[in-house]
Amino acid sequence: MTMAVALLLIVAGSVLFHVFNPWWTTPLASNWKLMDDTLGITLAITGIFFIVINLFIAYMLVRFRHRAGQRAAHEPENRKLERWLIGGTTVAIMALLAPGLLVYANYVREPRDALVLEVLAQQWQWRFRFPGEDGKLGATDARFFSATNPFGIDPVDRAGQDDLLIAGDEVHLPLGKPVLVLMRSNDVLHDFFVPNFRARMNTVPGQVSRFWFTPTVAGRYEALCAQLCGVGHPNMRGYVVVEDPANYKAWHAALPTFAKSQAKAPEAPAGGDARVQQGRALADSKGCVACHTIDGSPRVGPTWKGLYGKTETMADGSTALVDEAFLRSFIRDPQARHVKGFPPVMPKVELSDEELAALVAYIQSLGSPPAQAAAEQKAVR
Repeated sequence: MTMAVALLLIVAGSVLFHVFNPWWTTPLASNWKLMDDTLGITLAITGIFFIVINLFIAYMLVRFRHRAGQRAAHEPENRKLERWLIGGTTVAIMALLAPGLLVYANYVREPRDALVLEVLAQQWQWRFRFPGEDGKLGATDARFFSATNPFGIDPVDRAGQDDLLIAGDEVHLPLGKPVLVLMRSNDVLHDFFVPNFRARMNTVPGQVSRFWFTPTVAGRYEALCAQLCGVGHPNMRGYVVVEDPANYKAWHAALPTFAKSQAKAPEAPAGGDARVQQGRALADSKGCVACHTIDGSPRVGPTWKGLYGKTETMADGSTALVDEAFLRSFIRDPQARHVKGFPPVMPKVELSDEELAALVAYIQSLGSPPAQAAAEQKAVR
């Protein structure tokens, strides 16, 4: 009897929790209402089976409980019952799978007039690319990745010269226009997911994933990585702004092309400005900005604002002055010493001597004013 009562309470509690629970899907902002419908069908079928099976077990526990002087009859098989169970299970599984298969077939078959958006994932940040006037995205290859070419676009492919690049974490889309999303990963498994759009797909290294959707409600929506991709996973966020076509066109017209980003800048005057700019580009391309902020807020690692010239406490209780030598040695071998209060998870990043000097110069430029002045004088010398 105790088990029967417990099962009845579990069923009642589960149903009440589903009816009154505060956690529901975010408001729909795309054409994929079918996603919600499929989820509803899945919950209905699994919920019915959950209730029926548990009530049946509770009934059997009461109906055939032990009674003195009675002996159970053994029936090794019941073909009629087996046929009902096989038939009912088959129908239920078909009802679960069929709607999902139909929706998925639509999900990866985009309209011909869809706007193409490429999403590039890298621990722990998003980048975006649109085709240029020719309507084609340029070819990419891992051998072309660098601090100045974080998208890995083939520099000799003419189709890539007019590609429009977004190095930040915010992309704009026109309201009511179908969008084909192409996804690549620079390192590990990611998943580009905007909850309001009900649209997501694994981003697998070495292949291009795809899906499409039509944004139907203007607004600014948060994009997440829905696959555990390392210690900085919770911070791998971006934003999708859906706006009217006129505002989108104005924003789109101001985007830089790949050719412009590769154009050689004029020689910088004496000083460290050029090196600092190179270091900033390296911080973006190597994924440093996913763990280190420049606004003073801590993240996975210490903020770079005011870091240079500061005395840091190590995990072993020792202290160290964050100067050029400390930064160089720490970046070369991040596991040799651990800063107190931060997990020892920084990977070893392959950098040339020139790249290391540029990254250190960038961190120096974010230091305290006295430290910045000292760094600038050293750069001039």
